[in-house]
Amino acid sequence: MQIYGMNPVLEALKAGTVSEVIVQERADGSSAGGRRLRDVIALAGRLGVPVRFADRVSLDRLARGGVHQGVAASVRAPEAWTPTALAGAAQGAPLIVVLDGIEDPHNVGAILRTVDAAGATGVVRQTRRAAPLTGAVAKASAGAVAHVRVAEVTNIARAVEELKAAGVWTVGLAAGAPTRYDQVDFRLATAVVLGAEGSGLRRLVRERCDLVAGIPLAGHVGSLNVSVAAGVVLFEAARQRRLVTP
Repeated sequence: MQIYGMNPVLEALKAGTVSEVIVQERADGSSAGGRRLRDVIALAGRLGVPVRFADRVSLDRLARGGVHQGVAASVRAPEAWTPTALAGAAQGAPLIVVLDGIEDPHNVGAILRTVDAAGATGVVRQTRRAAPLTGAVAKASAGAVAHVRVAEVTNIARAVEELKAAGVWTVGLAAGAPTRYDQVDFRLATAVVLGAEGSGLRRLVRERCDLVAGIPLAGHVGSLNVSVAAGVVLFEAARQRRLVTP
């Protein structure tokens, strides 16, 4: 798999998942970007990761229109997780995010970045009709994709049931739900289930959640971007668990 951009490549190097770094040739280091490229090359050298130079056309093709900032990398496939294993990986009560039908790579990347920042346990996502965890997702996550545990499943409704069987309280997030998100006790083992923008949680997934909660809004727009909603809820959970300080 291949990723591109300064932060994704640097974070993947730190995570030990890079097999090769690809750098745009003739980077002279005269700009801020050049200095950061030297940092990437130096870190790769310290870690024993080979560096290959390529022309800009090759990097443009690899990034498929994304902003590569003159660097890309080949990365090994991440460790495979199941929902049950993810629940058992937490040091304390697990805090898991379940993505139900979220396909936009920028939303997926932003959620992964928030999962990492809030100290959550990991993410459950569906393998079909989903953005691959490379390229645009890695870029949007600012490299957090290299650090977040991800369980990939074929059926989200079954994954919710699996988490419940592992003792995890499942909370779906939906606009207009009667329970406020800040009324939920996130100190318990919890999975926050997020649906796609527009369609929201699918019926079978929503029915399997233990509770459905919402974020009250004061404006004219009826809903939040799903990655913003994820941030609101995860940092409320982190506040309750004292994972972050004010």
